[in-house]
Amino acid sequence: MTNNISQHRRRITAASFFSLLLAGLLFIHVVTILVLSSVPPVSRDALTHHLAVPKLYLDHGGIIEIPAISFSYYPMNLDLLYLVSLYFGSDIAPKYIHFSFALLSAWLIYRYLRRRLDTSWGLLGALMLLSLPVIVKLSFTVYVDLGLIFFSTASLLFLIQWIEDQYGLKYLVLSAVFCGLALGTKYNGLLILFLLALFVPFVYMRSQANTGTMDGHGPDTNSPVKFPKALGFMVVFIFISLLMYSPWAIRNVIWTGNPVYPLWNAWFNPQEKTMAVDDSDTSQGYASPAGRPKRKPLSPFLKRKLLYKETFWQAMAVPVRIFFQGKDDDPQLFDGKLNPYLLILSCFAFLGIKKDLLFLKTEKLILLTFSVLYLMFAFFTVDMRMRYVAPIIPPLVILAVMGLRTIVTHSRKKFSPVIARVSIGVTLAVLLGLFMINTAYIYRQFKIVDPFSYLGGQLDRHAYIEKYRSEYPVIQYANVHLLGNDKILALFLGKRRYYSDREIIFKVGVFRRAVKKAQSANEIAADLKNSAITHLIIRFDIFKPWSKAVFDNRQKEMLRTFYDSNLKLIFTKGGYGLYQLNEGIN
Repeated sequence: MTNNISQHRRRITAASFFSLLLAGLLFIHVVTILVLSSVPPVSRDALTHHLAVPKLYLDHGGIIEIPAISFSYYPMNLDLLYLVSLYFGSDIAPKYIHFSFALLSAWLIYRYLRRRLDTSWGLLGALMLLSLPVIVKLSFTVYVDLGLIFFSTASLLFLIQWIEDQYGLKYLVLSAVFCGLALGTKYNGLLILFLLALFVPFVYMRSQANTGTMDGHGPDTNSPVKFPKALGFMVVFIFISLLMYSPWAIRNVIWTGNPVYPLWNAWFNPQEKTMAVDDSDTSQGYASPAGRPKRKPLSPFLKRKLLYKETFWQAMAVPVRIFFQGKDDDPQLFDGKLNPYLLILSCFAFLGIKKDLLFLKTEKLILLTFSVLYLMFAFFTVDMRMRYVAPIIPPLVILAVMGLRTIVTHSRKKFSPVIARVSIGVTLAVLLGLFMINTAYIYRQFKIVDPFSYLGGQLDRHAYIEKYRSEYPVIQYANVHLLGNDKILALFLGKRRYYSDREIIFKVGVFRRAVKKAQSANEIAADLKNSAITHLIIRFDIFKPWSKAVFDNRQKEMLRTFYDSNLKLIFTKGGYGLYQLNEGIN
């Protein structure tokens, strides 16, 4: 008896030490992310979308339609928070705002695991989430994916709590509210709505048919399957979710007639012919002429075969490969990085599941089903990116922690004390090794982001931005020296408009069409002037090969004349040039 008490005390002491250690690691991690976040934004999506659109709203004094920016039609729950930050003069604070949603997601995981297991396991779950490379990268970047992760996780866990609460409306409504907030953050929320709306009647009817209660006892044969009530729950869930999304739906209906524009526009606006307009401004190849009908999109499998020379089996293995392979800014390797422990440990969560209480078994199956279905939908519909499957990460973290606990519990039950300690020690050593992947990734981010050069004063704001965005000096020169009514046509700047205080358009097609239909250099200039364009910014290393590929010999000669006679170079740096169109062109 004394021996058992002594062992129990040692376990309590070890658990307390483990909790303190995890809490300390979490604190260090939060400080680390705050340091990485404390630099000016330079990521592409921030400069083209998540900060650029709110800045335009502030410039115009309200939310306006911006047809030239397709992103402006997307739902913008988080972008409105960024707008408030920009209003008060900070474009670094949006990074903290975005990171706060990672912390909230970690809190949800901690809350759930603490209730189901204990505090130590909850803290481990929070650390496993926050230290994942893809979460780390998102945490110091102005995106919206962490908001989607938080809202989808809250919706899923409140749905689980609805089951635990014996199907009272309170938690169903909360789940629907967060599902609607997810949809109002990113269109990926449509898949979350679809899956969870299907879960609602399914789990209700299954419980009514098989249990009648959630206490883990046998079926209640007197409890009939109540399909009308199950359907009613689903209708309530969908209605509240769509109600939360409705401000963005109403806005898009007013502007375009399509509540989810630009998705499914051919269905909502069948009278409009969708044509491929060459107004893109990217460094990836050359677009087709305007007016040519859009080609049918290639399947993800065919894309991977053509672009990356992958075999059929390599493509089919993508849902597993994403846990073991991954690299930032590499589309073939999913443009992001996870960690193998998500997959490996999650499998152990189902070891001995038949002996679990019914409620725990149900919750594990819900978490697994949501993750698998979401991953499969993404796998078969889009070219895989880590951010596209981000909502599955918290459920898999929960299952991974449960899997680790199952290994520890089974080792203690099935093996002798010595073998159990060895087994647990080996497991923890492997886990520590997997955590080192996360640690190494964070270390590399300090080399890439280089926050101390900015925070320490070696680089001021302008020099830091220029280090990562080579077009920045030209844009800043334009901000200082051009007039407020000047209009810039930017060629191959990747639509990064945030730092421009002058009106700037990114339509290569405008320039291409002006050259194609002109008979002289003066006509090119006149066509651009008719579009109120006064200046051009050109990226030389892309513009030169592009013009050689797109124009014939006569047009190339005319373009050289236009370049020499109708443009005046007023500033150049970093491979970009700012040109002024000659005055007095009719």
